[in-house]
Amino acid sequence: MKKVLLREFFELKCDERGCQDLLTEGEKKMVAEGHLVFPAKLQEAGVVNGNQRVYTEEVLRKEIDNYQKIVEDRRALGECDHPDDSVINLKNASHIINRIWWDGSSVIGTVKVLSTPAGDILRGLYNSGVKFGFSSRALGSLQEGKNGVQYVQDDLQLICFDAVSEPSAPGAYIMEGKEATQLTETVYTKGDRINRALNEILQGNI
Repeated sequence: MKKVLLREFFELKCDERGCQDLLTEGEKKMVAEGHLVFPAKLQEAGVVNGNQRVYTEEVLRKEIDNYQKIVEDRRALGECDHPDDSVINLKNASHIINRIWWDGSSVIGTVKVLSTPAGDILRGLYNSGVKFGFSSRALGSLQEGKNGVQYVQDDLQLICFDAVSEPSAPGAYIMEGKEATQLTETVYTKGDRINRALNEILQGNI
């Protein structure tokens, strides 16, 4: 089954410019030192989204477990706006996911805006009160279900969470038909692939 590039958008929640109670003491110290750090909803499992697509909790939890290693290694970068490829471009990096966790069926994370040109744009949007959110970028295959609903399959590979300026209600993006046969060579290291395999063994999927 051919993989396609999947992009999903979630509007930034927790205003007025806050939810400071979700930050750790270390993150609050970063804010006090002048860094921009805030929590955001990144993904949601088990619901039909605006693209008539469902990420089951089983599939999403497995991939978030894999992504945790990237977060811990300080490599969970995202870009300002969505590029049309499956590679994270360092020159366009605007933020890094500092922590990620589950809250019920929602994936929540704390986002630290970087001191980069793209980060400065994101900081300007935030400080100007522009409504924006975070969109997951991933590769995976889809299986058609009832009533046109598509289910994301267990070959899901999360690339990153991009910042997307979006003035309307939460929506979703998808670029259908994009093949990415070189994903494991260009995005994931050998260590990442080993970590994925270990996670699957521990979860009884192998």
